[in-house]
Amino acid sequence: MKILLLGEYSNVHNTLARGLRELGHTVTVASDGDGWKNYPRDIDLQRNPDSRTGRISFLWRLFKALPRMRGYDVVQLINPMFVELKAERILPIYRYLRRHNRKVFMAAYGIDHYWASVNTDIRPLRYSDFNFGDQIRTDAEAKRYRDEWIGTPKQELNEAIALDCDGIPADLYEYWATYNEVKQPGRNGIAIRDKVRFIPLPIVMPETPQISFDGGPVRLFIGISRGRSAYKGTDIMLRAAQSLKEKYPDRLEIRIAEGVPFEEYQRMMDGSDAILDQLYSYTPSMNSLLAMSKGIIVIGGGEPENYDILGEKELRPIINVQPDGQSVYEQLEQLILHPERIPELKRQSVEYVHRHHDYVKVAAQYEKFYREL
Repeated sequence: MKILLLGEYSNVHNTLARGLRELGHTVTVASDGDGWKNYPRDIDLQRNPDSRTGRISFLWRLFKALPRMRGYDVVQLINPMFVELKAERILPIYRYLRRHNRKVFMAAYGIDHYWASVNTDIRPLRYSDFNFGDQIRTDAEAKRYRDEWIGTPKQELNEAIALDCDGIPADLYEYWATYNEVKQPGRNGIAIRDKVRFIPLPIVMPETPQISFDGGPVRLFIGISRGRSAYKGTDIMLRAAQSLKEKYPDRLEIRIAEGVPFEEYQRMMDGSDAILDQLYSYTPSMNSLLAMSKGIIVIGGGEPENYDILGEKELRPIINVQPDGQSVYEQLEQLILHPERIPELKRQSVEYVHRHHDYVKVAAQYEKFYREL
């Protein structure tokens, strides 16, 4: 098949492209590289919003690239906001892609209207970026995303594409569960929730993961995304780690990466024993899985639903935490006090990613999804 992957989040599309190419498909990635993370792509759609010249240059490159986005068997959009334009300007581009390609898929990989509205109004998850049980999150970032995605042109765009597209791959249990609450009938009378398929995130396994532990201080890594620290809970996780550093100064080291490109982020992560990531998630993210593939223990999202949707009955490598600082503190303290657990958790982490997230295995699931429709 000839496949276009349009947009990027956390290297998902670039990694998926590698797997699909291994299976013999012709794949083009068009994206902005996920901004400052600067992931690889074939068609560069990076925009400099700080200057009029930059905006004009971006529009010129985008419209020059559109003819190269025709004639594909599959087009997959990373999100309804798949290019850096206002929502009302994206819909004509979607219609262009729809008209000139065979199938179009819209990924449920992150923040969109349904993620914001379902977890605010219906609340199928015990906790999320927008709720703690029946309590609605009121922090500034959650409110900002609600204001962006509910009752706005972004909502209209999301609904239009979800109703019209051929399929919706979801890469985390949370997104799959959220879209399963959406009963709107779409094109050919197919409900939006019936278009959804859970497919795990793709990871390229390193050749030599490090599963040993030298018995020294636990080397803890945390990556902080610009402007999203409170939303993702890394501010709370970091405070818990810093409190433990004060309590056990000789038994814990903390490494912090903030706003660095992907290659530098990976180098900073290498050699760590554990990572703090995604306080409000049920499941490990791309960053967490990348760490696990290297033999780094994840302290974050590892709820039972995560293992159930994968059919995993044996491995339990993730140190699951509840969405509060006390839970992070307690779980990290137990790891510090019982370092004998570390080698086995590292081994299980590598095996878990190999079983469920190997990029070629995941690409084969996408291939099947694309062909079924």
